[in-house]
Amino acid sequence: MKRTAFGLSLFAGILSVGVLVVPSVLADHHEKSEKARFFELRTYTTHEGKLPELHQRFSNHTNKLFVKHGMQLVGYWTPTDETKSKNTLVYMLAYPDRKSRDVAWDAFRNDPDWKKAFADSRKNGPLVAQVESQFLTPTHYSPIQ
Repeated sequence: MKRTAFGLSLFAGILSVGVLVVPSVLADHHEKSEKARFFELRTYTTHEGKLPELHQRFSNHTNKLFVKHGMQLVGYWTPTDETKSKNTLVYMLAYPDRKSRDVAWDAFRNDPDWKKAFADSRKNGPLVAQVESQFLTPTHYSPIQ
């Protein structure tokens, strides 16, 4: 009987702490999600043999223009899969929010320096065959916000 009473007291104590902690955790999560950045994961599949030229366009032109228009460069990757490593570039950009992303991309697409770099890079044919874009927001427990 004493064990049962103790167990109930312990359970009641844990429950009351949980009632106090849960709203605090939820408030912290809401506050963090309000401040979280907006991410875009983009995957470019190039035409055969064009990945080196795409890397060159990014390193010589695109990255500078992304920064100029307020896009934060998070990272660039090539897959380790043998086939995709020859024709795929994956990269991630970050923005304060979706509206900022849309404004930045509009400015980027209309930038005369981008238009020139894009046209110059296509003199021997287009580089990119397909573009996939995925929008992401970090979870409340993500180390990157």
